[in-house]
Amino acid sequence: MYLQRTIRKQVSVKGVGLHTGEPAQLNFCPAPADTGIYFVRKDLPGAPAIAARAQFVKATQLATTLGGDAFSISTVEHCLSALAAFRIDNLFIELEGPEIPICDGSAKHFVEALLEAKMVEQESARKYAYISQPIYYGTDEKHAYVTPYNGFRITCTIDFPHPKIGRQTIDLDINEHSYTRLIANARTFGFLRDVEALQAKGLARGGSLENAIVLDAHSVVNKEGLRYADEFVRHKVLDALGDLVTLGMPLMGHLVLYKAGHDVMNQLVRKIIASPESYRHIELGTDLYDYRLEDHHLWAFT
Repeated sequence: MYLQRTIRKQVSVKGVGLHTGEPAQLNFCPAPADTGIYFVRKDLPGAPAIAARAQFVKATQLATTLGGDAFSISTVEHCLSALAAFRIDNLFIELEGPEIPICDGSAKHFVEALLEAKMVEQESARKYAYISQPIYYGTDEKHAYVTPYNGFRITCTIDFPHPKIGRQTIDLDINEHSYTRLIANARTFGFLRDVEALQAKGLARGGSLENAIVLDAHSVVNKEGLRYADEFVRHKVLDALGDLVTLGMPLMGHLVLYKAGHDVMNQLVRKIIASPESYRHIELGTDLYDYRLEDHHLWAFT
């Protein structure tokens, strides 16, 4: 069977907060089996902690923010995305401020930190949410849904009225190798026309050409250009994987996204949690043989 994972040793990632513009640092720290993923605010009295769970998501504007009664942690999706790809189940993420470092706008630095820390298997079995019936959230304009699939696959489509973006679609099975090769290096992006408005709202104060793809009306402003021709949709996959971590367990199914951002992902995750009849908990290597996908009807939304 697949066993739960944590990391062998503590590692750190430093940078600035994308929205606060303040120095930011996190420490990835090993955690016992069956702990889950927790963010810990070491800078606050009592070092309060909050689980990476959908019910604690308090904001989804431009980033995913987790919040408690007296504190919050912003821009959690990039580091959570890397944890999902490397099958990390149990981890304490220590912070000295309210935001995760943005680094270069991708998950590259978090992947490098995890590879340095090295993964270690634990004594408890890894439990999956195995989708048996489709679950849908959204509208014709933007939506997300999951359907049965023997693995984890994601199909993502975006559509922006910009000559460098337009309509882009990517479809792939997600694992450590595909994520590292195709997704982890894809950077977040934004439009030059929006910068002043965002900063007036107290957002994007740390944004720069060093940590985001910036577009003017016609082109990419960054001198080095794009890392991939479809870097934009790849980054949306990166974000979605991070947001999916708030389900509380890895998902087995096909995730389909159409123009879906953090808000749609959070609502989909909440709907999955509220639909226990549409999935069941399994342990790979023990339960899956008795629950073969071909024994069940496949559904598709059109």
